[in-house]
Amino acid sequence: MPALLLFPGTSPAADQQQDNSDGWIVTVGGAVEVGPSYPGSKQYTFGVIPSFDIRRFGEDEDNAPPDDNLDYTLFSTHGFEIGPVVGFRDSRSSKSTNLNGVNGVKFDIDAGAFVQYWIKPDVWRVRAEVRQGLSSGSGLVVDVGSDWFQPLSEKWLLSAGPRATFGDDAYMKTYFGVSPTEASRNGRISAFDAEAGIKTVGFTVSATYTISPDMSVQIYDRYERLVGDAARSPIVSQLGTANQNIIGIAFNKSFDVKF
Repeated sequence: MPALLLFPGTSPAADQQQDNSDGWIVTVGGAVEVGPSYPGSKQYTFGVIPSFDIRRFGEDEDNAPPDDNLDYTLFSTHGFEIGPVVGFRDSRSSKSTNLNGVNGVKFDIDAGAFVQYWIKPDVWRVRAEVRQGLSSGSGLVVDVGSDWFQPLSEKWLLSAGPRATFGDDAYMKTYFGVSPTEASRNGRISAFDAEAGIKTVGFTVSATYTISPDMSVQIYDRYERLVGDAARSPIVSQLGTANQNIIGIAFNKSFDVKF
């Protein structure tokens, strides 16, 4: 499961101070998740996932689903937003169940850019992220998706939308390729040369409850189906499963920070 998920808080700390341009609203929190222990695994584990967001007083707060990575908007016009984004790559232990002899994957940070467009302001958006692994050679990924945000009351906000993820050769080989040496060491799977292409299709849903102007709680479910070479990999087809699901509950609190 992902080592870290980052998403903006859903409750502003100080809307009444929007005229104070010398300060920031910082949102911190955390989530408890249960999900696959690595991409393609049928074994599930628990994880504690921190979250963080920062914005200036007076800066409008976008609705956001739970699976956005950490970003900052540098340019915004007529519904378009562009800026840098940082994410975190899944790790995989070589000692994982059934993976004896298969190389592990180190935890990594990736970075790149995002672009999103609000088709209907604060209600319907489309988004893409392009991120490159920074240290372990785990390649490049592209995440695309769309979300609809539906308030049910002043306290409740629902969101839902489809997802797809693509990986380059380096990414797909890192997580789903099996070399002849690995296959020989494992003894249960055959060699497999995973190539660039689509990795997953899926859907994310969430419900956010505003406890107070500076606190919120969110529950979410993210289902993904591995496809293409990711699904054909013996790591998935013989030892794991193509169906991947993550369920989580998160708590966020916002603070005023003045300089």
